[in-house]
Amino acid sequence: MAAVTGESFASLQEQLADTLDGAELAVAAELFHALDVLDSSPALRRSLTDPSREAQDRASVVRALFGAKVRAGTATVLEAVASQRWSRERDLGDAVERLAVSVAAVQAEKGGLEGLEALESDLLSFRRAVSSSHEVQHALTEPQAEAEAKRKLAGRLSAGVGAEARLLIDRAVTAPRGLRPEALVERFAGQVAARQQRWIAQVTVAKELDVAHQRRLSSSLDRYFGRELKLDVVVDPSVVGGIRVQVGDEVVDSTVSTRLNDLNRRLAG
Repeated sequence: MAAVTGESFASLQEQLADTLDGAELAVAAELFHALDVLDSSPALRRSLTDPSREAQDRASVVRALFGAKVRAGTATVLEAVASQRWSRERDLGDAVERLAVSVAAVQAEKGGLEGLEALESDLLSFRRAVSSSHEVQHALTEPQAEAEAKRKLAGRLSAGVGAEARLLIDRAVTAPRGLRPEALVERFAGQVAARQQRWIAQVTVAKELDVAHQRRLSSSLDRYFGRELKLDVVVDPSVVGGIRVQVGDEVVDSTVSTRLNDLNRRLAG
């Protein structure tokens, strides 16, 4: 991912956090539909990625095209995407796709870590089913086959999955955007797996914690982060003392080794 695109997507994730958290699954479906429109129109993509146009102008194009046809959350996401700078035209669509998957993951996350794990499992089970059969792979990539036929085949291979997995699997088999369907499903699963890190506290300590200490630590971290986390405790004598906790991108570090390193840097500076 080019630097400009990477910075733009990171900015979008921060800017849209509340919108994505409050979005319905239907918003993901609308984002995928908007992506189809973008993919079908080179002129529109050029207009929305033209660095000489003001961000407000690009957002107004999206508002005029989609605003009255989609939910408010969908419009907010699309306008935010159009307002960012992108290294390539395709990056615009890739961002919309990733944000649609984020909405689906947020819906699954209403069931906590277990909900995300179930979504990832559904996606990977489908990928394995497709990868194990050359006939299925051929059927899902046959250019002349109708989208509805591919959707029905995918439904037979993934009966009983949740609504979020159903949306993502159907999307992958009907509009894989140049990838093999099973490869796109695997990419979706990777994005869901990455979100699971928000529910896992990676704890590094100098020596083993007894059960009572782990229980107290778990309770404290749950209160601090506002959700029930799963502890992943690693013993590393090099930290000397204290504790290091990482949950997603957030790090809380009170180890002796870190404090000594900070002191050495200040003395050297």
